[in-house]
This record gives sequence, C-alpha cells and structure tokens, in this order.
Amino acid sequence: MPFAYQNPSSHTFVPEIWAAELIEQFDPLQVWSSPLVANRKYEGDIKKRGDVVHINSLLRPSVGDYKLPEGMSAQRPEIVDQKLAISEARYLQVLIENAERLQPAGNMGSPINRQMIRSLAREADTFMGNVIASHATAMPALKPDATNIPQALYSGILDLMLALDEEDIPGGRYAVVSPRVRRYLVEHPAVANAGAYGEGGVTANGVVARLAGFTILSTTAMPQGVDIVAGHSDFATFASQFSDAREGQSERYRADYVDILHLYGGKIVRYPDLDTKKSDNTFDESLPTKGIVKASVTWPKTV
Repeated sequence: MPFAYQNPSSHTFVPEIWAAELIEQFDPLQVWSSPLVANRKYEGDIKKRGDVVHINSLLRPSVGDYKLPEGMSAQRPEIVDQKLAISEARYLQVLIENAERLQPAGNMGSPINRQMIRSLAREADTFMGNVIASHATAMPALKPDATNIPQALYSGILDLMLALDEEDIPGGRYAVVSPRVRRYLVEHPAVANAGAYGEGGVTANGVVARLAGFTILSTTAMPQGVDIVAGHSDFATFASQFSDAREGQSERYRADYVDILHLYGGKIVRYPDLDTKKSDNTFDESLPTKGIVKASVTWPKTV
C-alpha cells in the first residue's frame, strides 16, 4: 500500500520490462563486449556474482597405422577445462520524482536512463577490452612518419591479417582501432571507398568499415598502450545479465529509487593445437592467444 507522500503509481512499476529495455539499448553501445568481438556462446544462466561457466575442450585424438598382428589401440578422450568466472557486479541507483515516467511501454528514453545505460556499457566494455588486449599476441609497433600515416596504418592492419592467416584463424574477423587511428585510416582510399562505408547502420557498435576480411570498429575505451587489436570473436567470450531491477521508497529521502544490477564476466577461450596444455589438463592462460593480435602506434611528433 503506497503512502500519501509517495508517487501514486510507484507500486505498479514492473522492473522486468525495464530490464529488458535496458538490454536492448545497452548492446548497441558495446564494442569489446559486442558479438562482433566477443561471442556469447557460454552465457547461460547467470544468477549471482561468483557463478562459473565451464568450457570444455576435446583434444584431438592421434591417428594410428593399422597393421597386423598389432591391430588397434583405443584412446580415451581427453578433456581440457576452462572456467569463465562471472566476476563483475556493477549497480546503478537513482532517485526519481515520478516512477511512472519509466513505466509506460518500458520507456528508457529519458536523459537519466540514457546516461545510466551509457555508464553501465562503458564499465563493461572497458573491462572486456582489458581482458582481450592483455592476452593478445603483441606485434611490432607501427612507426609512420607525417607523410604516410594513412598508408602505414592500413599496411599495419594487413600485417595483422597476415599474422592471423598464418595461424589459420577463420574469416569473419574484426579490427578495433583507437579514435586517433580511425581519424587517419579513413583517409586511405581502401577505407574511404569501402563498400560498407557510409552504409545504413554501419556505425552500430562503432563499426567504421568492412574491408580486407575485417570489420573495422573504433572505440574510446581502448586499453592503455594499444592502438589496434585484431582477431576473431571465437577467441573471447563475454557473459552478461541484468538482474534485480527494483523500485521502492528511499530510506533517506522522500523520493523513490530505481536500481539495476549488472552481472558479467569475460575470458579468452583456448583451443587445442593452438594453446599449450598443462599437466593438470588445463590450458596455460599466462601465454597470449594466437587468435588475437595487437599493435601500438609510435606517432610522429608533428601530429
């Protein structure tokens, strides 16, 4: 039963609708944690911080020669376990004058709600960017001079493409670049004239263009000391869920609150034949992944 000093419609607020709308508006703001860069294959049901999603890998059996009289020797399948920990729990709580403004059709268009979504998206994307970049294989730094920056950056991306080709990384790759790299890269004819450049919807999730087998994306949430990261979404996974959207009367103020809890985690996914297996049937996760490469840019002082 609402009290006289509460907003009349507060008790009719439906948090599940609000949470669903939050997810829909959250996804387009992501780059590192978007499906273009990190897959959602192992998301499953996340209920609380500390949940663990197990990812099992089957080692490839060896092929033997069939000869008589030796016959054949059976092999037991060997499994390598990986754990995706739901390690992050972030919340936002705001005080509002009229809870009913959030209620109609799950409206998330108010300035306060948009800023809440952006804050949550930024936190999650920065987290996932650090997970990915910290485990990427480092390539030599790019060193353009003031006269060839667009060409040097484009050539650098092609070098990253070659590094992935040499490890047989599949197609459908991405390259995430810093805003400074993007500023000069779009001057290169191959990018400026790419078929997707300027195409409707191309800016979703920070997409700049699609060329040379890469979807080129840009974000301000670049990890420190990294300007370009390229790879395939199969090599990083992100699991996320919004939970416990609530409304109620503030204990400290004569106002109502709305809050939301965001649970998420991310990791680099390891593969047999590409990553090193340890004696305890886990992968050596201290080593960089071969499915993601990164490079920094040593910028000329004149730019």
